[in-house]
Amino acid sequence: MKNLLYTLTFCSSLFLSAQSGGVFLGEGENKGKSFTIGSDESVATVLKIAKDYSAKDATAMMTNYTEEFSEKALDWSTKFLGSMETITMDPYLIIPVKMEGSEDTMVLTWSVENRNFKDGSIENLNLMEIFTTNKENKVSSFGQWVYREKDSNFGLNYGGKFIGDGTSEWSGRPLVFSNRGEVEAIEKLLVDYNNMDGAACSEAFADNAVLLDAEGTKTVMTKEVWAQVFEDLSEVSWKAYSIVPVKIQNTDPESGVTVFSREKRVSKDGTVWEKELVEWFFFNMDGKISRVTQYAKALTKE
Repeated sequence: MKNLLYTLTFCSSLFLSAQSGGVFLGEGENKGKSFTIGSDESVATVLKIAKDYSAKDATAMMTNYTEEFSEKALDWSTKFLGSMETITMDPYLIIPVKMEGSEDTMVLTWSVENRNFKDGSIENLNLMEIFTTNKENKVSSFGQWVYREKDSNFGLNYGGKFIGDGTSEWSGRPLVFSNRGEVEAIEKLLVDYNNMDGAACSEAFADNAVLLDAEGTKTVMTKEVWAQVFEDLSEVSWKAYSIVPVKIQNTDPESGVTVFSREKRVSKDGTVWEKELVEWFFFNMDGKISRVTQYAKALTKE
């Protein structure tokens, strides 16, 4: 009998200890709280959402949300699903958990999603999502983390290829977008240039930055040079159509920004220079422009 009681007590202890686990480490009143497994009803809600989502039925999908959340999501969901030729959400792992003391359930969902847009684009995703459901098993909030498959047509955080002269240790590496304020620096340069403010323009450039223009002329863009840039001009207009900052993957932060633009210069003697430009602005470690290479094309004839 003593052995039986010991066994029952031991099994009961294991059972009870298995009812909760994990810990919330964020700040606030929930810090240190554990989690328990949630209900199958909350799982059924997410499966219903996946079915309605794959059927592109936004109205049916909203029946799984709280009234407040559906009001926020209906317009966006209708437009987004309407942009699809086909879309499939295929969950492969769902775990419902409840935080200690909460009536809400967080349904952790892993799924594969394939999006075929009406414009012909294809996006293939592996998703981790959290659907928070209330005690009526209606979704009240939602969070998503994305991993894009390599065969996705867009959205990858790398792409293209750096080739160089073929001898660089970096040859063959893909490119990634850079985000060190290059776009904002070019936008400010556009404003300062159009204001014909040479001193302000010079602030974007490193000391002794080099400009190689479309004619092959090399100019060291010192502050003194910038002070004279607009002396013979009565009017300038520089408008950018695109600004693309990239760097070679797994290298230092230095980056190159390709700017497609149209520029017009009117000299004081009435001469007009107007071209479409492709320019490459090289940003150094300090975030300053250290080199510019320019290519120009005559305007398209009507």
